[in-house]
This record gives sequence, structure tokens and C-alpha cells, in this order.
Amino acid sequence: MSRSRVVAVAAACLVAAGVVLHSNYTWAVQEQANVVPQANEQLEIAIGFKIAPVPLKFAPSNRALVGLGSYIVNGQGGCNDCHTNPPFAPGGDPFLGEPTQINAEHYLAGGMQFGPVTSRNLTPRSNGRPAGLTFAQFRSVIRTGFDLKYVHPEISPLLQVMPWPVYRYMHDSDLVAVYTYLSAIPPATPGP
Repeated sequence: MSRSRVVAVAAACLVAAGVVLHSNYTWAVQEQANVVPQANEQLEIAIGFKIAPVPLKFAPSNRALVGLGSYIVNGQGGCNDCHTNPPFAPGGDPFLGEPTQINAEHYLAGGMQFGPVTSRNLTPRSNGRPAGLTFAQFRSVIRTGFDLKYVHPEISPLLQVMPWPVYRYMHDSDLVAVYTYLSAIPPATPGP
């Protein structure tokens, strides 16, 4: 079977999986309101708010999810390292022995080059959705790695730099927290 045929079949399978996941979108929106952080997550929520490098805008009912999402994104996931260009503000690069200061102006707006691949902008679009994705689409990307924008068809229909093979094991409640946090950050544009 030719490579283009294999890619087409893989893409069709992933699209079918996305359709199934999309049917769960209503569930995800309803479940977001039902996700209640456990008592042991209260410290993580507090740390999440402390380490959030940008002002956050969210409904009071989502406070715990936003804090927990910040903890996952900023304290565990290292999302800033690839999705902010450059990751640190001038004079704030801990790898140079400087006190850490995240590049808030371009926070999670993508633009980092990894060979032929450029990291994506994760900030909310005009529709208020992170990267313009519904929760079902976001979950599908994390679970399957399928590139919904199909930016590099010559390489693969799958994201090549994003560590989705690791993140796909995250619990849905953690993905809801991450998505809710990404919905709360300000829109930004990629850095130079």
C-alpha cells in the first residue's frame, strides 16, 4: 500500500474517532460543571493561581478548575517551554541563572520552531475556545495526536513535537481543568 494511501486511511480512522468523541461534547460541557476537585487538590489549586503568569478571566464557578489547570499546565506539563516564543522574558531565564519570569506577552501563543514544525497558539480565539477547539476536539488531539489543521501532510497527520503519547493518559477531569484554564488566559500572538 502506498504511503499516501496509508496516510489517507489513518486520517479517515482518526476523523471517525473524532466524530465519536464529538458526540461526547455535550457530556463534556455538562461534566465541566460537575468536576469537583478533591481535598488533596486544594494545595495544587492554590499553587496554580500563584504560578499563573498572566491575568485570568473566569466564572467564579470555574475557580477550582482554573487553578488546577494552571498547576497542570505551568507546574507539571511544561507547556510554556514549547508554546511560548521565547519562553522567558528578558532577564528571566532560569537556565541562565536568572530569576524565572515567563514571557507573559506571548504566553502560550506558539511560534517556537522545531525544524519544519511550529508550535501552535493555545490561547483563546474570538469564540473563547483555546486554539479555537471545542473540548471534544481538544480531548481528541490529546488522546490521538491527530492534527485537526493538517499543517504538515508531507510528514504525518499526527502532531510530531507535541508529547501527546504521554499526555493521552491524563484523566478526563485533568483535561477539563487544562481546557478550562486555557479558556481563562488572555489571547496572545506569537513572539518574533
